[in-house]
Amino acid sequence: MTLIRKTTLAVITIAGVLSAGVPAFAGPEVNTSTGIVIADGKPASGLAVHGYDVVAYFTDGKPVKGDSKFAAQHGAATYRFASKAHLDTFQANPEKYVPAYGGYCAFGVSVNAKFDGNPENWKIVDGKLYLNLDSGIQQMWLKDVPGNIKKAEVIWPGIKDKAPADIK
Repeated sequence: MTLIRKTTLAVITIAGVLSAGVPAFAGPEVNTSTGIVIADGKPASGLAVHGYDVVAYFTDGKPVKGDSKFAAQHGAATYRFASKAHLDTFQANPEKYVPAYGGYCAFGVSVNAKFDGNPENWKIVDGKLYLNLDSGIQQMWLKDVPGNIKKAEVIWPGIKDKAPADIK
């Protein structure tokens, strides 16, 4: 799917959520307490952040794919890292590196929805990693980052344990 088409579909979906109050995304979800991807009610790979190295966002300033030989469990999720040094850094303080909202799209949460966070669309704000669905959605989020985070922080406790399809 092209980036333009994905962005258009995401914007249409978000518009539907805002205007109709219906669930926006009923695909895979991430169990927020474990970080495990759930599809059709069953755990999928259990791979957090699609296998990207969460420490690299902070140290390298870019998304970097992790390697299965440098992996750690946090909760029931598996995090992968590009190096042993990143693995050790994560293990010393995992909460510093796990993404906000269980890896869901930060903008989606700010509009009372759960969309899969794309590791390529990210931003660190006040020491916390935030992911977005795609670059188009991220541009919308970037228009008011503090305001969107403030809204998401209010909404998140009420939706964090709900499946995307159960959010009204």
